[in-house]
Amino acid sequence: MTFGLFETLAFACLVLLIGFFIVKKVSFFRNYNIPEPVVGGFFIAVILYFLNYTTGVTLAFQATLQSSMMLVFFASIGLSADFHKLKKGGKPLLVFIILTGSFIMLQNVFGVSMAALVGLNPAYGLIAGSITLTGGHGTGAAWAENLTETFQISGAMELAMACATYGLVMGGVIGGPVAKFLLKRKHIQPSSARAAHAQPVELFENPTSNRRINVRNMIETLTMLAICLAGGQLLYEALQDSWIELPNFVWCLFIGVVIRNLITRVSTYIVNDHAVDVLGNTGLYLFLTVALMSLQLWQLQGLASQVLIVLVLQTILMILFAIFITFKVMGSDYDAIVLSAGHCGFGLGATPTAVANMQAITDKYGPSHKAFLIVPMVGAFFVDILNNVCIKLFVSYFA
Repeated sequence: MTFGLFETLAFACLVLLIGFFIVKKVSFFRNYNIPEPVVGGFFIAVILYFLNYTTGVTLAFQATLQSSMMLVFFASIGLSADFHKLKKGGKPLLVFIILTGSFIMLQNVFGVSMAALVGLNPAYGLIAGSITLTGGHGTGAAWAENLTETFQISGAMELAMACATYGLVMGGVIGGPVAKFLLKRKHIQPSSARAAHAQPVELFENPTSNRRINVRNMIETLTMLAICLAGGQLLYEALQDSWIELPNFVWCLFIGVVIRNLITRVSTYIVNDHAVDVLGNTGLYLFLTVALMSLQLWQLQGLASQVLIVLVLQTILMILFAIFITFKVMGSDYDAIVLSAGHCGFGLGATPTAVANMQAITDKYGPSHKAFLIVPMVGAFFVDILNNVCIKLFVSYFA
């Protein structure tokens, strides 16, 4: 059974509301800061799994909504990226980029090593490494054919989709518990954190706070977002198969950055960050909800036991890296805790998962300006460049 665009939108909104309801009623999800889209989406995915298992019925949702909401989210990040604000990132931004690149290398070395240990082709270790965990479904799909031809392996596409599915779920699950563990170690309470960060809230840091917006600035913001989406898609199609080929969401973000900074420097118009915030978070929540409720969990049944072992070990590696490396290198403070949760999000899942992880924490413990400045930009732009360079190096070495 296939849902159309409007049916998918209606179903996603209902699922998201279910997620809000479950998190409100179940203290476990609140205590461990599990994002509402992850809770609602995965809850429905499990129900659909049992529906498929018992009746053979499969529900398919309109993928256009998911991809469009992802592009809206990344375009909104670009529109929020005022270079004047980005200068505040300074050294921590550079450090986090290096940290991210180091983990991508480690993820692949670890994946290949564990694959060899359980008797698998190194290519399977790469699939269960940064190709799908840091790269997600898009990078997994893009590299599957190349790996099949290069290493003469079978089932690369199906395995890549299953590994990316696993990563998307776990990226949203482990971020909150990792933050909770670090918060307990630092003895940080919700009230003290809010008092220590009593500053104006930046974009995406508090999606539930009241916003002063009206029809006009919403239309103006929608116009800018639409230009980002249209321009990003045109650049993506024009530069495919070229040396500068990048995912379409990166181009949408890039155009957003250009628009925001051109407006800031050549006109007196002030971009309404509240409107960007509301629309961006709407895109974020709907993207995650559709992505998770669309998961065909029965695909995970096809995961070879050896690959599943590698994935579980990769999850443990991400947890340990976030606690003992990311947290310490980024300053061992509250900002570092939020950054660590965000790193779990895109280290196993995707940048929207990272932002959702951080929102779940900052909504309870207070805002983190540094984390919301660094993670979206690194996760949306730098991580894809670093990841693709790293993958090419490993494929060339083992080919």
